[in-house]
Amino acid sequence: MGLVEDHASVVLGVRAMLADTDDLRLVASAGTVADLLDQHEQLDLTLLDLRLGDGSAPKANVDLLHAAGSAVLIYTGGENPYLVRAAARAGVLGVIRKSEPVAVAIEAIRTAAGGRQVATTDWAAAIDADPNLSDVGLSPRQREVLALYASGEKAGRVARLTGLSEQTVHDYLGRIRQKYAEAGRPAPTKTDLYKRAVEDGWLPVPEQPTP
Repeated sequence: MGLVEDHASVVLGVRAMLADTDDLRLVASAGTVADLLDQHEQLDLTLLDLRLGDGSAPKANVDLLHAAGSAVLIYTGGENPYLVRAAARAGVLGVIRKSEPVAVAIEAIRTAAGGRQVATTDWAAAIDADPNLSDVGLSPRQREVLALYASGEKAGRVARLTGLSEQTVHDYLGRIRQKYAEAGRPAPTKTDLYKRAVEDGWLPVPEQPTP
């Protein structure tokens, strides 16, 4: 089993939690998915934090781990429903909080290690409570254009970064807006596109300012 977590204290805590189990073993940990896969390419299960220091999106991380043959269980202290929904859509086995009692966390990890879904009330509530959960079905290219444009880049800059013409970028944005509108999630402005990109996990949720 692997762990993607960029706080050393959490890594130590997971190792200690699993130390007395006979059937669960943490063989690799890293602060990013890429670094974990560089260390160990064959993992049956990976515990993944939703919010990482590299700003990566949950769905992108889950997709990378799935491509490497690893099932994914989200292990996070965050309660942001956008990130939970993004992970759920990506096909993870479940979402558990770091604040769960040790026995509960171990049982959830054991369930996921067996390839079974880990159903939690928090996860179900985060998914079921949002009426705008319709998947708009963006293509990889559309997601790339959306992420760049919604993050603040101008259409001309997006064109240069993607190798597309500026007119093609505008065409993509028009189709993206149309898909969101058809899904009941209109995004007429750039700010709206940013919100949709965050909701769907294509952009990271902004950090809350420190008081």
